[in-house]
Amino acid sequence: MVLTDSGGLQKESYWLGVPCITLRDETEWVETVDAGWNVLAGANKEVIVDNVTFFSKPVLHPNLYGDGKTAQECVTLLS
Repeated sequence: MVLTDSGGLQKESYWLGVPCITLRDETEWVETVDAGWNVLAGANKEVIVDNVTFFSKPVLHPNLYGDGKTAQECVTLLS
């Protein structure tokens, strides 16, 4: 689990399958929140502690950002 206020780390933790507690009230990566991998805790100490204590890693990890094979697919199509 990571705790961050960084927009980039929220997405990177999702790619790596690591749950994220975001110390902000909003995010650019709403899909990570919707998928259950990211929780917006703001700066509220109780909310942060509760999420660190009780957060459950989701079972599903959908490919929200693709499968990493786009470049190879482009090369194949252009060949």
